[in-house]
Amino acid sequence: MSTLYHNINADKYSNKYDIFEKHLIYIKNNFNIVVPNDNLKGDDICLTFDDAFFNFYVYVFPLLKKHKIKAILSVPAKFILETTTHQKQDRLNILHDDTYENINKAPFCTFKELQEMVDSGFVIVASHSYSHTNLKTQNNLVDELDKSKDILEKRLGIICDSFVFPFGKYDDIVVKEAKKRYKWLFRIGNGLNRDFDGIDGLIYRINADNLKDKKDIFSFKNMLKYRLKSWLKSTQGKFFAN
Repeated sequence: MSTLYHNINADKYSNKYDIFEKHLIYIKNNFNIVVPNDNLKGDDICLTFDDAFFNFYVYVFPLLKKHKIKAILSVPAKFILETTTHQKQDRLNILHDDTYENINKAPFCTFKELQEMVDSGFVIVASHSYSHTNLKTQNNLVDELDKSKDILEKRLGIICDSFVFPFGKYDDIVVKEAKKRYKWLFRIGNGLNRDFDGIDGLIYRINADNLKDKKDIFSFKNMLKYRLKSWLKSTQGKFFAN
């Protein structure tokens, strides 16, 4: 299975720090944590974080190092500054809905911060497109896919072979073009995956924002729901966009 997270704060699409750390510890004690290029099977789990907000660097990255956990961080390359002189708290105080109006205040991780995390070995950077846009509506789809990959690879000295669809939006054309450039494609969907081939080539992720407790998403009821959805998607053999 693969999980999806965004922020660690009191904003929407977020988790509270104390619950999130307990959640991570629970995962570490009950699952084998993997990333693409590892084998995904059985009780394995892949952790993914969208958007590369600065609070990931402040709160999540130290926890990954502390508990020796690897995770995927999807990055919208257009909005990443080289470095910044803005104060830590000012950056953290930018609300989710105000993010794109305050790009110059560095609400996202900087390249300097991303490089530190990549060098640690605990963070694997994925593309989240160039400008975090709905790719279904873009005439410049190829640029969105190519520019992000090129910038991230050259600036961070990595091979960027994972892609996360912005807003979970895609269609057959978007998937076809993304597959030409990336090996692993992640979507939203609250389904389970047998392996990193996913369902019809797409890796489903379980929404793990707004956790109520450490085992929230792993309840019997939720797991049954995920399995049922995965079975339905597999048997239908179609692409389903959110």
